[in-house]
Parts: sequence; C-alpha cells; structure tokens
Amino acid sequence: MEARVGVEGGARKFLQPQKSQQQHHYHTQQQQPQPQPQIGTVPQLLAGGIAGAFSKTCTAPLARLTILFQVQGMHSDIAVLSKPSICREALRIVNEEGFRAFWKGNLVTIAHRLPYSSVNFYSYERYKSLLKTIPGLDGKGGNAGADIFVHFVGGGLAGITAAAATYPLDLVRTRLAAQRNAAYYQGIWHALRTICRDEGVFGLYKGLGATLLGVGPSIAISFSVYEALRSHWQTQRPDDPTVAVSLACGSLSGIASSTATFPLDLVRRRKQLEGVGGRARVYNTGIMGIFKHIIKTEGLRGLYRGIMPEYYKVVPSVGIVFMTYETLKKLLSQGPFDS
Repeated sequence: MEARVGVEGGARKFLQPQKSQQQHHYHTQQQQPQPQPQIGTVPQLLAGGIAGAFSKTCTAPLARLTILFQVQGMHSDIAVLSKPSICREALRIVNEEGFRAFWKGNLVTIAHRLPYSSVNFYSYERYKSLLKTIPGLDGKGGNAGADIFVHFVGGGLAGITAAAATYPLDLVRTRLAAQRNAAYYQGIWHALRTICRDEGVFGLYKGLGATLLGVGPSIAISFSVYEALRSHWQTQRPDDPTVAVSLACGSLSGIASSTATFPLDLVRRRKQLEGVGGRARVYNTGIMGIFKHIIKTEGLRGLYRGIMPEYYKVVPSVGIVFMTYETLKKLLSQGPFDS
C-alpha cells in the first residue's frame, strides 16, 4: 500500500533507475512519476502523528493568539477589543501570565494532534485507494481532473474522520487556551470531568457540526492545492530539493484553506466555549443564526477576527507538518517497520 502525501518528488530521489534507462530515457523519466516507497501502517501513523505534534508545538503562541481573538466578540467587552492588536495582546500575555502562557493548552494540543494527524494522514491514503478502485478514477488514463477529485474528496473525508474521532480533545484544548488569569479548568482530565459534570457527555461535542462543516473543505482544499502545486513544481523544476518543495507548497495550501474556511472555524470556537464556568449562553440558534448574530454585532469583519495571527501561524505550521511527514516517511521506510 502506498503512503503518499506529497511524496512523489521524494520517490524520485530514492528510486534509482537502471543504467540503460539512464542512458536512453533520462529526459522521459524526469517528466513521469516514479514508483513510490512502501511503508507500513505503523510508520505511517507514527510519521503523521509526530509531524502534527511538532508543528503545533512550534506555532503554539500564534495558535493561542488566534483563539483569543476569535472569542473576543462573545461578551460585552467587544467595544474595547474591536481593534485587536497582535503585539498588544502578546505583551499582555507576557505581563499578566508569563512567557510560558503562550503554550497554555499545548499538552492537550499534542494529545489531540498525535491521534488526529495519524488518523488524518492514514485515512487520506486509505480513502484515496478506495476512490481509485472506481472506474475512471484509477489514474491509468492520465486524467488530471480525476486526480484532483481523488485528492479533494479523499482529503475531505480524511479530515472529517479525524475530527470526529478526536473532537473532545479539541474542545478541551480550546477551553484551556481561551483561559486568561482565572483558570476554571486545571488540566486535561479536570476539564473532561468538569465538562461532563456541568454540561453532560454531549457537552464534549459542542460545535461538532460547525467543525465537520469546516474541516472537510479545509483538509480537502489543503491536500488538493498541495498536490497540484507540488506536481506542477516538480514538472517544471524536477531537481529542486523535495524538502523545500514540500515546505513552500504546504504553506501556500494552508493559506488557501484557512482563508476559505476561517469563518466556520471562528463559529466552532465560539460554540466550544458556550457555557464555560456556568456562564450564560450567548447564542441560542444554529450555525446560520450565529453567523447572522456575528455580522449584526461585529460586521462582516467579525467573521475574520483573528485571521492575521492565523496567517502568520499557517505558513510555518502547514509547511512544517508536510515537510516533517515526508522526511519521517523516508527515514522510517528504511527502518524496521517498512513492511
């Protein structure tokens, strides 16, 4: 079974053609994809999980700033915070909470990201294989449209699968990161127990609908843009380093997906924080009602509150995760798990 999320270019570096092919078909080989390295389930899950956790840790300060800006409009202090400043908020965190507060909630982020990324990358490969069993989508006819469809649908289904499987940890991570000076939740297990006690078991799934609506398109756009950019890049510049190509294409794919789905991400964050610490509900409607409420009280720009730290985060975050994933896959394909 192949393990390919932007790995075709890397395969070209590892699979050496025979000398006769090098002499007679060198230019043709540069234009055609090579067979891809085989790795088993264990290294595939391990590579995806470590890549996601490492990326999230590197960009945790910007992720927390994004969450804090996203939820500012929920309560009465919106007038004071109508013009958010990244530098001002960063200084406030340092002065009031200390430098380590930038990584508040990062432990649960890692606890969430390890299984999330593992399930995401693993199911992406499996969904692609399943889709390619459908006549016309097997890629044998050189149909570029079919490849885009497989990447887009496979990525969307993978994102939905991973999000649903790990959602309670995502909700806990948001609540821990959104805490300022007063800490209602003392840690991961305390948060899980408190939410179940105060809001019931279904409280762990607040905002799941908005999450699933957003994560499918987000992952689909990210994977399909990444694959398209990387394929075009390697066609035009086949000798460029694989790591550099992965970093650049991954970053651009992250910007595209974040821009398209940020309003849904903002809505899901606010749904996740409904009822924290016994506070009164802010939104008493569904997803569309929340959109209308935000536009009415904060304007259209309110749907993109926190987009700038998200942009600053997504370039290194998505780039790092794709780069780390490919690097680990290459290393693990030569290790004891490469069956």
